[in-house]
Amino acid sequence: MWPSKIIIEGIIMRTRKRPPSHPGSILKLHYLDPSGISVTDLAKNLRLSRKTVSKILNEHGAVTTDVALRLSRALDTTPELWLNLQRNYDLWHTANETTDWMAIRPILKSQM
Repeated sequence: MWPSKIIIEGIIMRTRKRPPSHPGSILKLHYLDPSGISVTDLAKNLRLSRKTVSKILNEHGAVTTDVALRLSRALDTTPELWLNLQRNYDLWHTANETTDWMAIRPILKSQM
């Protein structure tokens, strides 16, 4: 059974039962599908390979800082939006699919 809370850098995070959406699915469902932009057109606009964009859209690739900057320019959003989506996705999967981190014991006592 996973803990009901995870403490990271002194911040208590409640664990979610369902994983957060991958940024690629957000990109596809909320930006590409409604506007009719193709993978090829997005890749050309972002000056990335079609393969790279396709991997992100199919949830097999991560949004890097470089990709986040490109998406924010192309879609009039912020890079933080894309990086936060990726971070939340990665953190949830690491916390819920691995156990090595649970064996770590604090070496400094909390000042709280």
